[in-house]
Amino acid sequence: MLEILYQDEWLVAVNKPSGWLVHRSWLDRDEKVVVMQTVRDQIGQHVFTVHRLDRPTSGVLLMALSSEVAHLLSQQFEQHKMQKTYHAVVRGWLDGSATLDYPLVEELDKIADKFATQERTAQEAVTDYRSLAQVEMPVAISRYNSARYTLVEMSPHTGRKHQLRRHMVHLRHPIIGDSAHGDLRQNRGAAEHFGMNRLMLHASALSLTHPVTGEPLVIRAGLDRVWQGMLQQFGWQDQIPEVPRVEFADEAVQDKPTE
Repeated sequence: MLEILYQDEWLVAVNKPSGWLVHRSWLDRDEKVVVMQTVRDQIGQHVFTVHRLDRPTSGVLLMALSSEVAHLLSQQFEQHKMQKTYHAVVRGWLDGSATLDYPLVEELDKIADKFATQERTAQEAVTDYRSLAQVEMPVAISRYNSARYTLVEMSPHTGRKHQLRRHMVHLRHPIIGDSAHGDLRQNRGAAEHFGMNRLMLHASALSLTHPVTGEPLVIRAGLDRVWQGMLQQFGWQDQIPEVPRVEFADEAVQDKPTE
């Protein structure tokens, strides 16, 4: 069962574990762990997706309980009227806070977009970020004698594919566990020494206007065992007090690393 963060007669929001697909895909035909079907069976009602989280990303996932409400929510997403807050652990020391306005060229899937036009123009991509805490651990990883990490809070203004991951790579501070854009040796070291065996990106909160009642709504998602263990090891337990801690019955599987 999934943790239900919010539910009324129009909406339902869950805490998506890392490793879960939002919906079935022909690219993963044999995958049985899918959020949409799990929520449908759990609440006994059909659900409609209005946004998505990448498979390895955890956190707030909002769904509608009718196509009409799904359309209203989709409009809020498209018009950037929802505020999304993420937390991540990145490699190295990232200082301060800033707004990164760095356009991104759309990423194409090798299989799904095999016959798509390969030429793409860069699209607007804007992310606010701020450093919350830094740590240096006396562990040699890759060519470095010690391991440095930064806890970062991010709020995207646009919704490009892998935007947060790619923006952090642009700053030369890839998110730990990012098998598509990060450093494979750093990912392996972080998993081996500090238990960070998943993409360390969590959708902590989603703020919106309720599409039916018009009331402001803030939905928060708690952190799993991997996050809790990391916070304790690095002494960051008090850095994000507004984000609760949770326990999932089963540990999901991280996406496969790319060599």
